[in-house]
Amino acid sequence: MSERHVTGAGPEGLASRLMDMKVLADMKVLADMKVLASDWLPAYRAVPREAFVPDLIWPGVTDGTGGADAIDRRTAPEAWFRAVYSDVSLTTQWDDGEHTGKRRGKNPTCSNSQPSMVFSMLTALDVRPESAVLEVGTGTGWNAGLLSERVGSDNVVTVECDPRSALTAHARLDAAGYSPVAVVGDGSLGWPARAPYDRVLITASLREIPAEIIGQTEPGGLIVCPYATEYGGEAVVRLTVQEDGGAGGPFIGPSAFMRLRRQRAFRTDTREYLRRPWPAGGRRTETALSPEAVGDWLPMFAIGLQTRGMFPWAQHYADGSYTLWLRDTAVTSWATADYEPGRDTFEVYQGGPRDLWSELTAAYVWWDGRGRPGFERFGLTLEPDGTPWAWLDSPEHPVPAVG
Repeated sequence: MSERHVTGAGPEGLASRLMDMKVLADMKVLADMKVLASDWLPAYRAVPREAFVPDLIWPGVTDGTGGADAIDRRTAPEAWFRAVYSDVSLTTQWDDGEHTGKRRGKNPTCSNSQPSMVFSMLTALDVRPESAVLEVGTGTGWNAGLLSERVGSDNVVTVECDPRSALTAHARLDAAGYSPVAVVGDGSLGWPARAPYDRVLITASLREIPAEIIGQTEPGGLIVCPYATEYGGEAVVRLTVQEDGGAGGPFIGPSAFMRLRRQRAFRTDTREYLRRPWPAGGRRTETALSPEAVGDWLPMFAIGLQTRGMFPWAQHYADGSYTLWLRDTAVTSWATADYEPGRDTFEVYQGGPRDLWSELTAAYVWWDGRGRPGFERFGLTLEPDGTPWAWLDSPEHPVPAVG
């Protein structure tokens, strides 16, 4: 018996190992996602994720932030398959395509989303056999393929703003046998040529739900999208459009999507707030509220639902301490809270007409005083004029506005 036969080396052995790996990993992903009995299972089987993932990928991580090094299918096929059939997101583009090479870029700008997130959002979309579906954010094309398999290509419109991402996604869809209406354009404007839609799936993070999207959705139709607060934190919301042009519904769980390009934030440097040497006339106080208590995704989300025009930034130091900066979007007010490990009180400075740390504290105390409710207990209502407001458990219990 040859060494090649014993070890499984060579192309035949590699192909066999990859197939075994794919089957085992596929079963694990399904078990992890708890969708084995889902009505999306046939579409998942018919539209393999690997057909919508490029050779070069940067896998994400399931805990914390950051991600793994690049994996190239051409040089590391087993690692590539292991990543593709794991429940993690896969970054496929950096810096709007300007970044090249295997090193991580500065900002991820396209990805193949985490499978559990993909199918939780598709399940929330509650499509019918012939639903008219608008997808904003084609990305790699996998969602559009899954939707086309489920409701038919003729009933799917998918919009992508990045021409390079769109070109490769359209090629993958065509190779897989799907032909949705594939548009290169600003997804925040929807696609009025095929409106109205009864289902809208948005796969980019929004700070504002575009009026054009709501206007192109049938009354009673559903919009499923990631909604991010100005302060931070994000969750997927399931909105039902009303006859009067408003919309509302619950959040269904946390998310962390790339921002819709039209709604990207460009922050002003802290020096523009101070305008003179530190402490720049700031009002000094102390607080028992640790910056550590307000830094996780859930409290950030709860704070963001209550505050307006305020955002944080952490300046870290080598000894494990850091300064939590708060700034307002109007460039009028700022605050700092200095975290030092082991301390029970923390030094705060505030400048400008708003007391931003006081606003943050009030928002945190409200959330903490109600048992620290999770994402799924919150909801969002959009008035017919587009004005948003959040609620806890039901619209009869609006979240207070702070600041």
